[in-house]
Amino acid sequence: MRGRKCAAILLAAVAVLVPAHVRAEQVPVRHAEGLVHGFLVLRTTDGVLLANGDLIQTTRGDRVTARLIFRFKDGSIHDETAVYSQRRVFRLISDRLVQKGPTFRRAIDMTIDAIKGDVVVHYSDDDGEQKTESDHLDLPPDLANGLILTLLKNVRAGAVPKSLAFVAATPKPRLVKLEVGVAGRERFSTGSMTRTATHYILKVDIGGLSGVLAPLLGKQPPDSHVWILGGDAPAFVRSEQPLFLGGPLWRIELVSPAWPRAQPAKR
Repeated sequence: MRGRKCAAILLAAVAVLVPAHVRAEQVPVRHAEGLVHGFLVLRTTDGVLLANGDLIQTTRGDRVTARLIFRFKDGSIHDETAVYSQRRVFRLISDRLVQKGPTFRRAIDMTIDAIKGDVVVHYSDDDGEQKTESDHLDLPPDLANGLILTLLKNVRAGAVPKSLAFVAATPKPRLVKLEVGVAGRERFSTGSMTRTATHYILKVDIGGLSGVLAPLLGKQPPDSHVWILGGDAPAFVRSEQPLFLGGPLWRIELVSPAWPRAQPAKR
C-alpha cells in the first residue's frame, strides 16, 4: 500500500510538471477589421501619463497590418507591428516588437514568423552587450501576439476560448499560454451616456516546472485585464497589462483630440 501511494504521488507530480497538450482554439471572424487610426495614452494605474500612442491599421484583401506605437516622455519607444489574415478565422502571419529606451530594463527586437515557426530576439544584456537568441518553435494557429484586442472583440459571450498561445521573450523566446476568463460586466460612461463593457482577464500559464516554481520565486507575471464594449460594432475600451517581462501593470486608454481654446472673434 505504501508503494502504491508513493507511485500515485509521483504520477501526480509528473502530471503537474508536464504541460498537457491543448488544442488550439482559433477565433472566428465575426467583425472584419478595416482601416483604423486610433489615438491612445499609456498611464500608470494611478493615472500618471507615461506615453502617447497611435494604433494604425491598414488592409489589403484579407490581410491586415496593425501597428501599435507608444512614444514615452523619456524618449523610450514601444513599437509592435502584427500582420494577420482574417479568412474565416484570425491567423497571425508575422509580428515584430521593438522596445528601447530607459523605460525598459533591456532593449529588445523580437521577430516572429508565425507560418514557419522561426523566432529571433535581439537584445542587450545587463552589461549592455548585444546578443541574439533564435529558435524554431511549433507555433499553433491560435498565436495571439499583437492580436489580443482583435480576438477579444470577436469572441462570443458563450464561446470564450479557454486559452490563447503567446510567444514571450525571456529574452529567449518561449511559448506560453494565456488563460482567458471573464470577470463580469462593468459600467462606464461616455459623456452623459452610461455603457457596459465585458471585463476579460488573461493569466499567463508558463507551464512545466518553471510554471510551478514561478509564483514561489516571485516571477509569475501579473494578470492582464481588457475591457471590450460589445454589440454590433465591438470596441476596445481599456486595458491594464505589463508591456515587458517583470514590468508593472500599465493602463491603455482611448483619448479624444483636444483643440486650443478659440479666441473670440473681433467685431
